[in-house]
Amino acid sequence: MTQAEAMRPFHAPGHLRLLTFNLQVGIHTSAYHHYLTRSWQHLLPHPKRRGRLDMVGEVLGQFDIVGLQEVDGGSFRSSQINQVEYLAQRAGFPHHFQQLNRNLGRFAQHSNGLLSRLSPAHIEEHRLPGTLPGRGAIHVRYGEGPDALHLFVAHLALSHRGRMRQLDYLSELITPLRHVVVMGDLNCTPDQIHAHPNFCAALPLHPVKPLLSYPSWQPRRALDHILLSDSLVAEEVRVLDHLFSDHLPVAVDVHLPDACQLALYRHIQATRN
Repeated sequence: MTQAEAMRPFHAPGHLRLLTFNLQVGIHTSAYHHYLTRSWQHLLPHPKRRGRLDMVGEVLGQFDIVGLQEVDGGSFRSSQINQVEYLAQRAGFPHHFQQLNRNLGRFAQHSNGLLSRLSPAHIEEHRLPGTLPGRGAIHVRYGEGPDALHLFVAHLALSHRGRMRQLDYLSELITPLRHVVVMGDLNCTPDQIHAHPNFCAALPLHPVKPLLSYPSWQPRRALDHILLSDSLVAEEVRVLDHLFSDHLPVAVDVHLPDACQLALYRHIQATRN
C-alpha cells in the first residue's frame, strides 16, 4: 500500500474538509414562530424527517470529518432511527460515534455525533460540568504520539456561567496538545470566547473570522465554530445553505503540517496492514 492510498480520505495532500452542524433532530425551522408551532416535533415523530436526513446526508458526504450536535440516538420522536448511524450510512462514512448526553428513555436520546472517513486511534467521552446535566464533548485522536491530531466535538450550555465552566474544562484537556480542532455549537460569539483567558491561552483563536450561523433563516450571530490551533492552517472558511435546522452548518478546509500528516499516515498504515 502506498502513502497516497493510505491517505485517500484527503481531497488534496494534507488537507481535511471539516464540518460542524447542529441538526436540531431534523426539525425544519425557518422562522421564529416555528419554535412554537413545530415544538411538538421534539417529542413526536414527523413523516418527512427521514427525507430531510437523506438530503442532509448528501451534503455531509462531501466532507472528511463531521461533528454533529442535537442528534437523536434512536427514540420515539426519531421513529427509532439513530440519526448518527443513519447519516453515516447515507453519506458513506466508514466510522461514526454517538455520545448520549441526555437519556430520556424511549422518548428522546439527546446526543452529539462524529462521522469520519479517517480511522480514529482513540475516542473519549467527556461529561461537561454544569448546573443542568446533559452537555458533553467527544475527544477524538487521529494518529499516535505528540503530532497526532486531536479533535473535539462539543455542545456548550446556554448560560454564561455554565459555558465558562465548560470552557475551563476543555482548556485543561487542550493545553498539553499540539494539533487541535474544537468544533461545535458553542453557544457563544467570538468576542465571548476571546474574553475567556484560559481557553484562549490553551487554544489561540484561529481562524477568527466570524461566521454568522444563527438563526439559519436570517443569520445574525456566530454561535457555531471550528477553532484551530496555530499549527493548522484554515482555508475556505464558510457557512453552507439552510439545511432545515435553526443553525447553519459551518465548514473549514484545513491544511495539516507535515509532522501531523505523518502521524496520521503511520496510524492508517498500521491499521490496514
